[in-house]
Amino acid sequence: MEINQDLNKPVDDNSIDTIEMKEMQEQRPSNPEPIPQPLANQAQPNCGTDTNSKCHKPHCHTCLAILNILLLIGLIVLYILHFTGTGTPSKVNPNASMPVIPEDGQLKVACVDSDTLLAKYQYAIDLQEELNRYKETQEKNYQQQMAQFQKDYQNFIQTGENMTLSQQQAKEAELKQRAEKLSTLEAELTNKVLQKQMDSNIELLNRIFAFVREYNADNQQFDIILRKTFNDSPTLYMNPAMDITDEIVEGLNNEYKSVKAKKKAAK
Repeated sequence: MEINQDLNKPVDDNSIDTIEMKEMQEQRPSNPEPIPQPLANQAQPNCGTDTNSKCHKPHCHTCLAILNILLLIGLIVLYILHFTGTGTPSKVNPNASMPVIPEDGQLKVACVDSDTLLAKYQYAIDLQEELNRYKETQEKNYQQQMAQFQKDYQNFIQTGENMTLSQQQAKEAELKQRAEKLSTLEAELTNKVLQKQMDSNIELLNRIFAFVREYNADNQQFDIILRKTFNDSPTLYMNPAMDITDEIVEGLNNEYKSVKAKKKAAK
């Protein structure tokens, strides 16, 4: 080995030792790299995640197959929990009735024109006439009291000067009390008419609903019977073949005649 050393420069022992050690390390054969042994806590090779490296080891394919199986099982479990309701708690009332599915798979629908029904149902006609008479009676009662008050007031204006002071004061108090009563009487009579109309409507609807239920149970047994009106009909079109208004009106009138005959016979 040749060492280029400046003769005018003192020799540094440490530099010589360093050079000799470096040459010895370069000439010494390198130790063989130990073969890595699989450890329980050692991370497995990343298969498929590194795009720059390819893994052809058999256990990588096995790992991938196991992951696919686990994902498939997870999807099946989620599907079952979603459609059976055994997962998250449902807000649906558990006591609610289940939807009815027709055995033949076909939904049987009919409709009733309520405008025609009310125009032809005799009981509805009689109820309306009774309501009109009640309304006329209440209005007549109010008009009579108002007319009598005006008459008494005008009489007091004309003859009041012939009364004593105490008589005038008593008559004024009476007329004032009657005027206050008349101011609220019209509203009271209007409320009475509205209440009468509401009670009549409830009674009418109860009769119609009860008859339709019996009719449907004894005849076609429709799944749905819709109500159609001119002003607020929920349907824009209905097949005329589904209209059972005439049958319902005929049945209601026959029932009403029977009820009236029984009441007449009981008297």
